[in-house]
Amino acid sequence: MKIAIISVSDKGQELAFNLKTEMDLDSTIIRCDLFHKNVKECFPILFYEYDAIIAIMASGILIRSIAPLVESKLTDPAVINIDDNGKFVISTLSGHLGGANELTNKIASLIDATPVITTSTDVNNKLGIDVLAHDLYLSIDDAKEILHFNKAILEGREISLTVNPNKDFEYLFEYLNNVTLEINVSIYYSSKVDMDEIQVCLDEHRMVLRERKVVVGIGCRRGKECEFIHHGLKESLDELRILPSRVNLLASAEIKKDEKGILELSEKMDIPVEFVDMDKLRLFESNDVSKSEFVFSKFGIYGVSEPSALIMAGFDSKLIYKKTSYDGVTIAVAVSKC
Repeated sequence: MKIAIISVSDKGQELAFNLKTEMDLDSTIIRCDLFHKNVKECFPILFYEYDAIIAIMASGILIRSIAPLVESKLTDPAVINIDDNGKFVISTLSGHLGGANELTNKIASLIDATPVITTSTDVNNKLGIDVLAHDLYLSIDDAKEILHFNKAILEGREISLTVNPNKDFEYLFEYLNNVTLEINVSIYYSSKVDMDEIQVCLDEHRMVLRERKVVVGIGCRRGKECEFIHHGLKESLDELRILPSRVNLLASAEIKKDEKGILELSEKMDIPVEFVDMDKLRLFESNDVSKSEFVFSKFGIYGVSEPSALIMAGFDSKLIYKKTSYDGVTIAVAVSKC
């Protein structure tokens, strides 16, 4: 997640600096940038350049600033409002699909504040269909249907989920079994449903949830054993709360194509692995990718795990877990746009 923190007062700016210091330590925060004052000029840029905006200011200033920019549940960034004293953290926009509710709780724990979340499903301990989509990295084909399904869930009505019988949806079943929020669902099977889809139905209403491609990029020292690579991958997925069965692909650089530990891991986890051509890695550019001069001096590329994950996740994909080291192993995770 790329986050912008914007403040308007000296006290708010100090809080912003402290919050950034904490967030820079979080592997799920790809970038955290600070902005101060110039609210009218900043917001139209931040709204389209960042996944989340943390606004340390009065709610009136924030609401007037974002009102002309709001477009859709599917595209609006998460917006969080914090008072200058850091007493309250308020999820203001894109609570579910944008991740504002989740980020609100994270920030509140970091600064010892009270989280304020007002979405109906959350306050009634229900699992919204858009929360399920967000948590499992699924795209939604028709955002207008979210309201109908969430209203039905609030009323305790049964939602039907239909999947292809030839696809392993262990991650979906495990998620539904373990989630603490309430939802009444029945699972059906049909070969007419595409392999990467979950059809959601109730009465005459229908919605399609489609898997976004989740790719784990791996870099490692030569000869690194499978168990160490597996440990790094597991730690990363646990932090993201992604089940291994949700991962679509492992990726690394072409120079690692004979790396025994990576090949064994692919077989052990039953996840295919692809090795990215070195020329593609040399030509790849992204402001979100960290650069290692050491790696460049040895291989002529600035990194392995992050660019490999992004390239294999496809055009306009984004990092959801920046390069993190685990005893000679580096892990990064990217997800496709849709």
